[in-house]
Amino acid sequence: MPPERTNVPVKLSLPLQYQQDIFTELRADDELVILARGLGLLHLITNLLHFYDAPGNNLVLVVGADERENEWIGEALAEHSATSKTPLARGLKMINTERATVAMRERMYREGGILSVTSRILVVDLLSNLLEPKKVTGMVILHAEKVVATSLEAFITRVYRQKNKTGFLKAFSDSPEPFTTGFAPLANMLRNLFLRKASLWPRFHVSVAEALEGNRKAEVIELEVPMSDKMREIQNAVLECVDISIAELRKSNTGLDMEEWTLDSALHRNFDVMIRRQLDPIWHRVSYRTRQIVGALTDLRGILHALLTYDSVSFVKYLDTIVTANAPPPGSNKHNDSPWLFLDAAHVLFQTAKARAYQGKITKDLQRPFGSTTFSAELQPVLEPLPKWNVLADVLGEIEHDAYLHPVGHDESNSTILIMCSDQRICRQLREYISTMHARVGRVKHSGHADDPTDNSTSAGVMMRRRLRDYLNWKRSLSNINKNLSQSVQNDGSGKPGESPGQGQSQGRPPPNKRRRVRGGGAVTSAAARVPNASVQTEVEMPDQVSDLLNEIQPTEAEETQKEEIIIDDLEDMEDFYELYDMNDLIMIHPYDGDMDGHILEEARPRYIIMYEPDPAFIRRVEVYRSSHSGRNVRVYFIYYGGSVEEQRYLSAVRREKDSFTKLIKEKGNMAVTLSHDKSTEDPQEQFLRTVNTRIAGGGRLAATAAPPRVVIDVREFRSALPSLLHGSNMIVIPCQLTVGDYILTPDICVERKSVRDLISSLRNGRLYNQAETMLQHYKNPLLLIEFDQNKSFTFDAFSGGPTFMTEYGFSSSGSATSSSSSSLANPSNPKSLQHLLVLLTLAFPRLKIIWSSSPYQTAEIFAELKKNAAEPDPARAVSIGLGIDLTEAGDSENLMAASGIEHRTFNQLPQDMLRAVPGVTPQALDRLILETDNLSDIANMEVEQLDPIVGKEAARKIVGFFQKSVFDD
Repeated sequence: MPPERTNVPVKLSLPLQYQQDIFTELRADDELVILARGLGLLHLITNLLHFYDAPGNNLVLVVGADERENEWIGEALAEHSATSKTPLARGLKMINTERATVAMRERMYREGGILSVTSRILVVDLLSNLLEPKKVTGMVILHAEKVVATSLEAFITRVYRQKNKTGFLKAFSDSPEPFTTGFAPLANMLRNLFLRKASLWPRFHVSVAEALEGNRKAEVIELEVPMSDKMREIQNAVLECVDISIAELRKSNTGLDMEEWTLDSALHRNFDVMIRRQLDPIWHRVSYRTRQIVGALTDLRGILHALLTYDSVSFVKYLDTIVTANAPPPGSNKHNDSPWLFLDAAHVLFQTAKARAYQGKITKDLQRPFGSTTFSAELQPVLEPLPKWNVLADVLGEIEHDAYLHPVGHDESNSTILIMCSDQRICRQLREYISTMHARVGRVKHSGHADDPTDNSTSAGVMMRRRLRDYLNWKRSLSNINKNLSQSVQNDGSGKPGESPGQGQSQGRPPPNKRRRVRGGGAVTSAAARVPNASVQTEVEMPDQVSDLLNEIQPTEAEETQKEEIIIDDLEDMEDFYELYDMNDLIMIHPYDGDMDGHILEEARPRYIIMYEPDPAFIRRVEVYRSSHSGRNVRVYFIYYGGSVEEQRYLSAVRREKDSFTKLIKEKGNMAVTLSHDKSTEDPQEQFLRTVNTRIAGGGRLAATAAPPRVVIDVREFRSALPSLLHGSNMIVIPCQLTVGDYILTPDICVERKSVRDLISSLRNGRLYNQAETMLQHYKNPLLLIEFDQNKSFTFDAFSGGPTFMTEYGFSSSGSATSSSSSSLANPSNPKSLQHLLVLLTLAFPRLKIIWSSSPYQTAEIFAELKKNAAEPDPARAVSIGLGIDLTEAGDSENLMAASGIEHRTFNQLPQDMLRAVPGVTPQALDRLILETDNLSDIANMEVEQLDPIVGKEAARKIVGFFQKSVFDD
């Protein structure tokens, strides 16, 4: 039994009682810990690892940690070692792709300590015995919610437990929702992890509630911000579009489980993913309209998020991008508009969004720039600010007033103000707003515009005017691009040869009598029916006077001179220009970053925290931080839009987590003994009976062997689920670096596995043809395995899905293939279609067999059938094939080559293809010619008498006649 821990005193940093209770449980038993988000999961893990970080032969493996978590754990272990003065503590060492040499990994395993290893490297090292599982003290698995039956982590735990019964195994997760889907999900997860006990710690746990709701509770000020009337109108319009889209999906796809297809569920981030997952098995049969609606749900959810986080000008720009994405390409009349764009609610959405930013039209009739004392009547800026901005300014003023009048001398916290939001884009927005909210616009009021809404000299006026200038510049660039594309299409299609772009009608513009689709308030030359989202302009005529507005943001001559002086500064006496910020005068703006937010709280020690957007996990982190430090006071300002989707999403997330824990507690109470299905604990006689082959054919003897079957697998294939399933089917998996093939089942059977996405790329770039040729040269029975996704439809009709199918598998217009090439690949009548390329592959290599598999589970069953009554593969020979090694040097080389039939396939494929096209060369004659002649040139120079003994007189006459025929004869 490997040593777990030497008797060295360890000082832990677990100030809360529930943390100490979890740690005590983990020391006593192996278990799965499911903790609510924000309760300090990584903090608990680092203390556990510090407990095992001691001198000796301890080897503890950390599995499933990402790069950020490795940095956190490494820093925390170093800090623990420094504060507790643990002798000879080694800290965390990482093994990833950058440090993946065999010698280095072997040395690090031998030295021991705390090692964080990527899953793919660890499973290969365990199977190849580079790391013996018996030498592992224990294993810590992070993100246990991802450990499904086909995952690499489940593969690792199975290999570990089969050969090591004494080492500890502990798994952690702070995401309870994945443990509640399916039949008996908690029991299945415990089975995958080879664990028998689960420990559940929700926020409403008695120990957690007592620790966080005691005398040291943080002061929380809840600020409900009402949305503006226009924002509420836009939200209602978007929700109406979502509701109609869901109703259309429910009507068009009967027979599916639609219990969760509701407007309330649509507010969650994964709603469109959930619908797509349900439609994936029948995706090739759903209508084009259904596919459009599924894609539109993603756009509508993005609009709901942008409404509450984007400023009014950026929101209009975001809507313009959606309209442009749905617009037809230049020169085409085929529209690809999503169905929701034709709704009346969509018209309200675009019109109201424009009204928040400006009024009027962006046309060439604009006479005066924005920088003048008054604005033109054709384009009047509105620039509605976000309501949260004013509340944020008031909160900052209140904090400044409170910090000045009521300083706290004995507080361990700093007067730092920490503002938390959802992403970096909002961080940049708030930084710009805070830096400009006290700047004055610097213009003179006109008596006729005393009530100008943009006259807000102490708020967002400067920032919003700058955003509007950028938007106009962007619109002009978009207009130029559209006009250039349209002009190039017209010149290619109907333009006169030799005519310059400046010649012709209106420099490439359509003639006056042609209707031009104009979005927004642009002038339309003829009365036309309202087109979808007609409120947004995609093509406008920008006046020359707008350049004056754009020049407002250009630097003046004095500013340019100042910049030049700064550029040529010799950087002397830098200490006069740079100094450290005082933490009491600092405003930090940071996005939510999971457990990494604990670092921010510990390092900054803020006294004031502003939650610009709600996040339940961060609220708990503040509670843990305040309860862990009695000498630090914290005041939290919780800002949210009342009656908005933001509030509903927050409340729904809290409710879903609570319901998940409730289901887990109920399942744990009703769960009996959890069986791990460890085949290594079976009776040896029963294991022997499992390997008995009772199929007796032709009077043969009963075959019985105690050794399980084995498969040689390329190490790159361990990214897929198939090696894990083969190992779970009682097969010995041998990882090797193969040059030819992916799976070697027998000395004669070589399998090249292709997923659908890999098949598409391999057929397009010709890589599959080279792989098939090398397999034919070295193996008697080469196989091409085409493996579909388990959750997608198993049908070849899916290849006819057009660009939608190609985009689904990662071949978009901006990716590996253009949209036109995607269409050609999906069209069976096109010479470049996938069907056509597969037919060419089978014609070029007639002995290449193709296996179609609906999932990795079926592939494992197919491999088991192929290996029945067959010899086991030799890993050394499998590795040597394709490396240029002479197999004749082996002792039994003649028998080895005869068994594999190499003498029949060591020829170039291209001369065979050329010879196959010669008249008179039948398949039987082709084999005789390959064996009896040296090259194609010898056959071309042979006479009928020389070819007669090989192929027959009639065939010889045709062959000679073909090669001796003059190409100049009539």
